[in-house]
Amino acid sequence: GVNLIVGYQKKYNGPVVNNNPAKTIAVIPVVESKVETKLLITPKTETPAKSEVKSTASTTEDKNKEGGYFKKTFSTQSPANDKMKTEKGTAAAFKSTSGWEDGKYYCLYNTAPAGTIIKITNQNNQKLLLSNIKLMGGNNSSYKININGIPANETSDVEIAANDSIYIFISVTINPGLNNLPFIVSDSIRINYNGNSKFIQLQAYGQNAHFLNNQIISGNTIWENDLPYVILGSLRVDSNATLNINAGCKIYSHANAPFLVDGSLKINGTKNNEVQFAGDRLDEYYKDLPASWPGIYFRASSKDNFLKYAIIKNATQAVVVTDPSINGAPKLTLQQCIIDNAYQTGLLALNSNVIADNSLISNCGSNINIQLGGNYIFTNCTVAAYSNLLLLHNNPVLQITNFNFQNGNLITENLNALFQNCIFWGEGGATSDEVIINKEGNNTFNVTLENCLYKAAVDPSNTTLLSVIKNQDPQFDSIDVYNRYYDFRTTKEPIAPGIDNGIITSFQYDLDANQRTIGISTDIGCYEKQ
Repeated sequence: GVNLIVGYQKKYNGPVVNNNPAKTIAVIPVVESKVETKLLITPKTETPAKSEVKSTASTTEDKNKEGGYFKKTFSTQSPANDKMKTEKGTAAAFKSTSGWEDGKYYCLYNTAPAGTIIKITNQNNQKLLLSNIKLMGGNNSSYKININGIPANETSDVEIAANDSIYIFISVTINPGLNNLPFIVSDSIRINYNGNSKFIQLQAYGQNAHFLNNQIISGNTIWENDLPYVILGSLRVDSNATLNINAGCKIYSHANAPFLVDGSLKINGTKNNEVQFAGDRLDEYYKDLPASWPGIYFRASSKDNFLKYAIIKNATQAVVVTDPSINGAPKLTLQQCIIDNAYQTGLLALNSNVIADNSLISNCGSNINIQLGGNYIFTNCTVAAYSNLLLLHNNPVLQITNFNFQNGNLITENLNALFQNCIFWGEGGATSDEVIINKEGNNTFNVTLENCLYKAAVDPSNTTLLSVIKNQDPQFDSIDVYNRYYDFRTTKEPIAPGIDNGIITSFQYDLDANQRTIGISTDIGCYEKQ
């Protein structure tokens, strides 16, 4: 997990170089690279499922010793300082009303194993009084704090003498075998001082998983469905590598952890055993929030990406694919995939090459956004958005251009896009046209909607329309915006306009893995009525 250091900062009279705290430190101002701490790194022979503070009765003499309760233990563990390690890091300092400038700091520390005792020394000449320190999770928290030998979830009037030291011990009790446990167990500590309240975030590994921190995938790699995969920092598939993800795998990314593909990504999901991508917050309030993680990015050197039965949800930009294919083949193929609840964009493509069939892209800030041209074929896809409590539907579900602005200059490229048997629909938002297609320059520009159902006050410009159905409600089975329940099948209404109004294609199975062409023809959208 991540250990919290609480203590005094060595005196430093240099300038304050950053008035904003780091993301995981909630105390300002920040003084960079001027804090030295001594800590004992104790080798770990195993990773226990449970790590906890052992409360020990202490005498008045113990508590009043200069340096604090843990001083004797600290000295005993490293009598000759042969195992001592000095490290530098960023600290955030309190400023007292007495004019004290270089005081107590808090920082998250990754290199010290759980249970390390940390000594932090103050070389200033003023004391510090913290009016309250509270572990916000209280008795229900997995964390325990122990300040100078006193285990407590809340402590008031903590006075620290000038030129003295304190020892802080923080532990976390976790059973990684619990399936309902979050992958990252979080809590916070509130510090009250001088009428101010600041919060320090705590994080530790929770549910058992493959934890990948700034991982680079090289060679031919296979992920099996044994444990979930949790991505911290980022994950990158190297330019000469292929990552194969087998059916049933679940991938959870932290809020700042993008999935970057410079090589190839192959997803081999099946119906009822899909490969799922989502954020790593699984607790009730957070598990359905959009923008929970960045998304999947197929970058310039990426090639031959194939996603079958993948569910990608709750991202900021769920799928981003940039630049043309480097080998003439489609850069990205989506087959029977679901992209849902992305805050900005479900699928963002910039001058690339994408093929998608029997896929659902639903309830995103912008469902499909194609810019700067490229080559695209979408067959039997449902693209729909409804304003709800988490996302307002303010953008057309399909936006296409052959241009972009780079450094203030208009850049145009060739565009070829074919949409067959697709639904483009939205309600409850600020747009009355769900398909917007814009052209600039004299480049090749071919956009065709064939046997598609769409909503629009004005037909899209620069587009060939063949056997289209305009402004007829697709009659989805269930749209419950309040409870955020959506069923985009069309089985309940026998005269739903998309039934048997598509053209027969080479794709034999819908998103439910059901046979196509049950009636006289195929249905429009990603589901076939049975």
